Amino acid sequence: MKELSLHILDIVENSIRAKATEINIEINEDLKNNIFSFKIKDNGIGMDADFIKNVRSPFKTTRTTRKVGLGIPLLDSAAKRCNGKLEVKSHVGKGTEIIVFMEYNHIDRAPLGDIASTISNLILSNPQIEFTYVHKYNNKSFNIDTKEIKKILGEISISDLSVIKWIKEYINKSLIKIRQTFDI
Repeated sequence: MKELSLHILDIVENSIRAKATEINIEINEDLKNNIFSFKIKDNGIGMDADFIKNVRSPFKTTRTTRKVGLGIPLLDSAAKRCNGKLEVKSHVGKGTEIIVFMEYNHIDRAPLGDIASTISNLILSNPQIEFTYVHKYNNKSFNIDTKEIKKILGEISISDLSVIKWIKEYINKSLIKIRQTFDI
C-alpha cells in the first residue's frame, strides 16, 4: 500500500469484522528517536494462539469471501523493510492490539497519507462504534473521542455530514498545529 493510512484502514476494518464496539487508534511520530509507530486496539472477538502464530501468512484469514488475506503480511513486510516490526497481541473474547514500529526517516517508509479522511470516513461508516484517535508528534498531541462528540451532539447523529466535515477539518488543523514547531 502506498500510504500508511491505508494500512490503518485495513487493520480497523479487521477490527470491525471482529465485532469490535470500541477501537483505539494511536499514531506517534517521534522524530527525536527516529520512530514512527501506530497502535490499533479493539475489544472484538480476538484471536487464539494458533491464529496469531500464522497471522503473517497471506493464506491465513478469517474471511469467507476469499482464501487470502494480505493486510497483515503487507504491513509486516513494510515494517521490516523500514527496520521495524509488527506486534500482535490478542486474547479470545477480549480483543486485539496491533502495534507497528518503523524508522521515521527510512527511505522506504510510506507517507502517512490522508489520515483525516481515513478517520472521518471510519466514523461516518460506523456510527455505532466508539473510536478514539490520538496523534502524537514529538511532545505535542491531540485526540478525538466519539463518545465525547456524541455527548455534545445530543440528538444530532455523529454521521451527519456536517459533523463528519467538522471532524475531518479538526484533524487536519490539529495536525498542522502540532507539526508547526520542530521541538526535539
